[in-house]
Amino acid sequence: VYKRQDITYFHCLFWPAMLEGAGYRKPTGVNIHGFVTVNGAKMSKSRGTFIKGRTYLDHLNPEYLRYYFASKLGDGVTDIDLNFTDFAQKVNSDLVGKVVNIASRCASFITKRFDGKLSDNVIEPELIAEFQNASESIAALFEKRKYHQAVREIMALADKANQFIDNNAPWVTIKDETKQQFTHDVCSLGINMFRLLVIYLKPVLPVLAEKAEEFLNDKFDWNSLQTLLKGHAINKFKPMMQRVEMEKIGAMVEDSKESLAPAAPAIDPDSPLAKDPISDTISFDEFAKVDLRIARIAKAEHVEKADKLLRLELDLGGETKQVFAGIKSAYSPEALIGKHTVMVANLAPRKMRFGMSEGMVLAAGPGGDELYILEPHEGAKPGMRVK
Repeated sequence: VYKRQDITYFHCLFWPAMLEGAGYRKPTGVNIHGFVTVNGAKMSKSRGTFIKGRTYLDHLNPEYLRYYFASKLGDGVTDIDLNFTDFAQKVNSDLVGKVVNIASRCASFITKRFDGKLSDNVIEPELIAEFQNASESIAALFEKRKYHQAVREIMALADKANQFIDNNAPWVTIKDETKQQFTHDVCSLGINMFRLLVIYLKPVLPVLAEKAEEFLNDKFDWNSLQTLLKGHAINKFKPMMQRVEMEKIGAMVEDSKESLAPAAPAIDPDSPLAKDPISDTISFDEFAKVDLRIARIAKAEHVEKADKLLRLELDLGGETKQVFAGIKSAYSPEALIGKHTVMVANLAPRKMRFGMSEGMVLAAGPGGDELYILEPHEGAKPGMRVK
């Protein structure tokens, strides 16, 4: 969608007219929502909160994110904040601690003590009827795109299922030989409540629904809400969802920083940069000490008994400096006289056997006949500082 809601609104006003003018049916609704922020701020590459789908999948179950967004998403144009702490707590509390926990608490008693078959009895018909009768209101909320309210109703039912199990404590009654049927009925009702909850959640959590179908030897659709499993054989319970660990979230954030860092451009192995890499970083203060000036080469001549050097007299516009430059292989003295170049004007003088060198001219190239003195554009005058 667009980055500004007023622009989105503008387009929503005119799209119907455009469609009608083109002979198409006008939309009955336009489904949009706000921005996604992460930890209360815009997504950031540097913080690792601009997360690619592939990076997320390398670390976390996609069902976690589906559920978290569904628990926040309504039918209005409001922003959704992906707060990682809230994300972990909500998934761990709701999905692992409430929904899946119902099955794990009841299944072992069914498989170990009751031959893996559910009871034929419905111990609390009013409670299970409350679960089944919620189908119309939950379906209506899904249809109206009020997903957060639908999730809230489903989790309220999950709370009631867990309260029922806590109140009847099958882990206690299983030890009493006179309460074996009661324990069987309690656990069977718990399994049926788990089944109904997963059917409600199937539009949001299809993979969890598949695992529950395999566990229960059943196939779910919305019509399945009106039936219960009685005398039905189930399979051994296997963990369906793991808790979200903050360490995995941290690893995902770190990987996002790496994967979204600007890729270093490939360097041609034959390029000058590959053969002569950039030197160590210096501070701005260190660089500021170097005084670069425009200089006119007033005089250039060979240096007796020097194979590489030319002696240059550099005019700085009122001051002349003598410099011995190792550019003899690339330039004849006559070709340099009158040219403008750049020199390091505040380099400490260096005593050489040919005389005193009072600076340095700037040249590029690997050496030999591949040397190129720097020449400023027309208009630069001797003595001007290079900034």
